[in-house]
Amino acid sequence: MNPLPQIAAALRGLYSRFAPACQGWWAAAVRLARRLGWRGALLALAALPALLLLYALLLIPFTPAISDIRKAATEQPAQIMSADGRKLTEFKRSNRVWVELKDVAPHVIDALIATEDHRFREHFGLDWRRTASSALHTLGGDRQGGSTLTQQLARNLYPEEIGRAPTLTRKLKEAITALKIEAVYSKDEILETYLNTVPFLYNAYGIEMAARTYFDRSADGLDLLQGATLVGMLKGNSYYNPVLNPERALQRRNTVLAQMVKRGKLSPERYAALKQRPLRLEFERQSESLGPAPHFAQQLRRWLIGWADRRGYNLYADGLVVHTTLDARLQAAANQAVARQGTRLQSVADAAWRRGWNVQDPTVREILRATPDYQAARAQGLDEAQALKKLQADWPLMERLREQKTRVQAGLLALDPRNGHVLAWVGSRGYEQDAFDHVQQARRQPGSTFKPFVYGEALRSGLSPDDRRPDREVEIDVGHGEIWRPRDGGPPSGRELSLREALAYSKNTITAELMQEVGPAKVAKLARAMGVRQSKLEAVPSLALGTSPVTLKEMVSAYGTIANGGDYVEPVMITRIEDRDGKLLEAFEPATPEAVLKPRTAWELYDLMRGVVDRGTGRAIRSQYGIRADVAGKTGTTQDYADGWFILMHPQLVAGAWVGFNDSRITLRSEHWGQGAHSALPMVGELTSRALRARIADPRARFEEPDSGNWLGRLWRGATDWLQGQWGGIWKELGALWDEWLGGGRKPARTPSSEVPVRDALPEPVPELPPAEEVILPPESAQPDPLQEKIDQILSNEPAAAPASP
Repeated sequence: MNPLPQIAAALRGLYSRFAPACQGWWAAAVRLARRLGWRGALLALAALPALLLLYALLLIPFTPAISDIRKAATEQPAQIMSADGRKLTEFKRSNRVWVELKDVAPHVIDALIATEDHRFREHFGLDWRRTASSALHTLGGDRQGGSTLTQQLARNLYPEEIGRAPTLTRKLKEAITALKIEAVYSKDEILETYLNTVPFLYNAYGIEMAARTYFDRSADGLDLLQGATLVGMLKGNSYYNPVLNPERALQRRNTVLAQMVKRGKLSPERYAALKQRPLRLEFERQSESLGPAPHFAQQLRRWLIGWADRRGYNLYADGLVVHTTLDARLQAAANQAVARQGTRLQSVADAAWRRGWNVQDPTVREILRATPDYQAARAQGLDEAQALKKLQADWPLMERLREQKTRVQAGLLALDPRNGHVLAWVGSRGYEQDAFDHVQQARRQPGSTFKPFVYGEALRSGLSPDDRRPDREVEIDVGHGEIWRPRDGGPPSGRELSLREALAYSKNTITAELMQEVGPAKVAKLARAMGVRQSKLEAVPSLALGTSPVTLKEMVSAYGTIANGGDYVEPVMITRIEDRDGKLLEAFEPATPEAVLKPRTAWELYDLMRGVVDRGTGRAIRSQYGIRADVAGKTGTTQDYADGWFILMHPQLVAGAWVGFNDSRITLRSEHWGQGAHSALPMVGELTSRALRARIADPRARFEEPDSGNWLGRLWRGATDWLQGQWGGIWKELGALWDEWLGGGRKPARTPSSEVPVRDALPEPVPELPPAEEVILPPESAQPDPLQEKIDQILSNEPAAAPASP
């Protein structure tokens, strides 16, 4: 082929584009030559290559050191292990499977070389002829790349050191790095590394993952058309994306086949037949597996990246072995519990919304108004009614919105209260569908699960579990003419109820009055000290019923403080980190416990919450799940059944669940299923039942009452506890007299069940509250507290959101 016509055409194009500037440059050069003389001008012109060479030599120390371009093949990702010795997942740099060159279909290699660098086997990293041809085409207005495969590899391997800016410095650094690679590695090694490191979109790196993603086969099984399609993507992954731009990808594939004909790798006859065939993709996105606890793994990865950077390790290459606190058996049980209950609740949501998903529903109208389709319809001149009618007629749009908005979500967390070890973590019903973490990221109103903080502060203030309050209508003046009237699921009974009964049956009215007695600010401080340390708590009367959004992790941690005898222990996820040879790099001990509640106060609060599962709103734990262990807990339901909660405590296990929708305007629309006792409790009940059967938590363990008397007194109190539950209130009086005589000073632990029969148990309440910001804080009631200084010290600085500790 004669290159002269091509060169002449390029020069003509160059002249036509730059003639005015060239004339000025030529005049300036002539004037300079007259001053210097022709000899001086020639010397100056000859110095330019020398200066360029000197500049290149100076850049050598600033180019990457070529130690091992195939290091990705030998990288050992971090191994994440469970507490019971099972591999949970591994942290890889990218979604890549390394294959040797012999395991790649030969026509893929032929297509790559013919299209990207047909003199690859001949040059030493730089192709001067291709570089010159590219420069001429670019100057002529047809921009072309002139990089060899080796130069492309250098740019892909070292993007930070070399960069991608179209500058002389970047091109020189790329060229120098390519020369280094060619000097150390063979052509086959360079090809193998290139094919295994090049990106192909959709989190697929390398030819093997590309073959699986686009054609559902391995690299050695790619046929000629499939190989040409993937090679064609290298010119521009997005532009020639066969999924989104199939016509462009088809044209580019045929260009690759034509290049193979040109280089003698394909006959013209076969090309003529092949170019008529369609793409025939078998696309399947290859997602990175994060194991059975993906949300836990993501939280862990964020912390580990910082740890590895500080210690000089590579999380993705150095073969670290990370031992976590997660129990693989309990995690599997948690996943099953969420999946089973989530499916059941989804059928409830589908039945409720499939009939009502239309523009007549105010919630649906509000959601539709926020869509781009609605905005586009209004921009076309349609009024609101016309725009909504148009969207209602778009069945695919309405169905897509319904499925997206009415997907039930859940979070489930279990930890060991004694040391803060996270044992199970389920952040959503499916990580692939929703990566948002409903354990640590989602903040939702906790409803009645916040009430134990009110009762805890009441106990700290000197009240007894058996102090009584009337069950009556309550009106609380919050100022500016605003009256707050908290209500329960039914009318007031008019009875005098003990605090034990009020919490067991989740009485909103009594809890609101109790909040006024102890003061909202004190309750908020106690909640923060017990574990609600990241979310902002509004110290207003309605806080008693859980109007300030919090995370599930905070609530389970706070309940862990109760189960741990009043000592808060920060949740941890890691016990130790080792290198690939088993050498210990760092061990992580549980955080130092912080005393928040006195042991007796913690015991009394735990004992109060036993009533919730023995005869109150959480009694399904006993009746349905057959749990006979010493457990206590609390249900929670927010206004309009937007959130369902349940948290259960055992001396060795605390588990909590939340159920709702990502959009809080969407609810289950069921007075029954919307209650935390029916939405969230089954997940916790199933998980706890399996944990006790597997002896992950000892079913015989009890939360022991702090010692407050001699052994004879303790024996008598145990007997009176049993007799109280059997024969009624007479034993309460006898026990109190005996305790007073022995000097123990103990109040009866449990109210006789005959005082409030089970048939009077109230349904989970639905608080009707004004927005939290409209509630004005009433004056606090000052209460002496020997532990107040400790809590004030803990809370002296408002905690800021920070990365979770391991």
